[in-house]
Amino acid sequence: MKYNLLGNTGLKVSELCLGTMTFGGKGYFAAIGSLGQDAVNTLVKKSVEAGINFIDTANVYSEGLSEEMTGTSIRNLGLNRNDLVIATKVRGKMNDGPNGSGLSRKHILEQADASLKRLKVDYIDLYQIHGFDELTPMDETLDALNSLVKNGKVRYIGCSNLAAWHIMKALSLSRNKELAEFVSLQAYYTVAGRDLEREIIPLLNDQKLGLMVWSPLAGGLLSGKYNRKGESADGGRRVKFDFPPVNKDRLFNCLDVLQVMATDKQATVAQLSLAWLLHQRVVTSVIIGVNKPEQLKDNLKSTEIKFSGSELKTLAEISKLPAEYPGWMIERQGGDRRR
Repeated sequence: MKYNLLGNTGLKVSELCLGTMTFGGKGYFAAIGSLGQDAVNTLVKKSVEAGINFIDTANVYSEGLSEEMTGTSIRNLGLNRNDLVIATKVRGKMNDGPNGSGLSRKHILEQADASLKRLKVDYIDLYQIHGFDELTPMDETLDALNSLVKNGKVRYIGCSNLAAWHIMKALSLSRNKELAEFVSLQAYYTVAGRDLEREIIPLLNDQKLGLMVWSPLAGGLLSGKYNRKGESADGGRRVKFDFPPVNKDRLFNCLDVLQVMATDKQATVAQLSLAWLLHQRVVTSVIIGVNKPEQLKDNLKSTEIKFSGSELKTLAEISKLPAEYPGWMIERQGGDRRR
């Protein structure tokens, strides 16, 4: 297991991060996973033994049950909390009241305390906003997050599912007002879904933010279990929960290439899909969410896979995004100064 610095910080996190969306199975998230406490204990134990020190959860996962089970597992296993980097998120609906969701100061401060209680910890290493709130001024959100950092409840702050302009605006506000800055982005990125490369990855590189990848197997489609009609022999969660949206023609074109490579490397398609992300320099950590120890074991082997330059070139060509303005104009005009 390798460890990478999280953005422009001195914090080292494992290249694979244990995701906890499969913990609990309550409400909306039952379609993704419904692991009980014993199964959670097993996954956390095996992950830590493999060198994973990074765990990501959210207050909305199974209506808080995921956080609670994560904290219980850490205690049950007798793990040293200070050896772990625990990340959670805030934004989603936690009650039916008018302030039961969003990124207002009231909601953030209440939910931070609730997350700390469920996780059974004194501080959160990485506290992330889970998306954009169009009703709350960004500086109110940042000021609330800054107060959590100042009082020691949070070590670092991050964001998720934001547009490039959201992130840059937030960084600018933080710098002008001398508030804590986002150090990372959690976003969707796969070999078959490279939209992040248009605007966001150039921003992450320029501003030195870390990147945590969610749904690295495109909701299971890059596991190799599905055919072009979206059918799977074992059912699969995509049948019940068809998310995230994917250009399936591009995805299955990628799978055709990955399956040949997997045979040559005596690996699984899932391992190669994860390994492709690990070969992208912008990626800090890839979040893996599993339901079974066998899936975890398979995912862990992705850290051992190497691609040749020609293999990476082949995957880059088959998964290439169609040209889009202003990208094609920037590329056309950019070369004159370099020459």
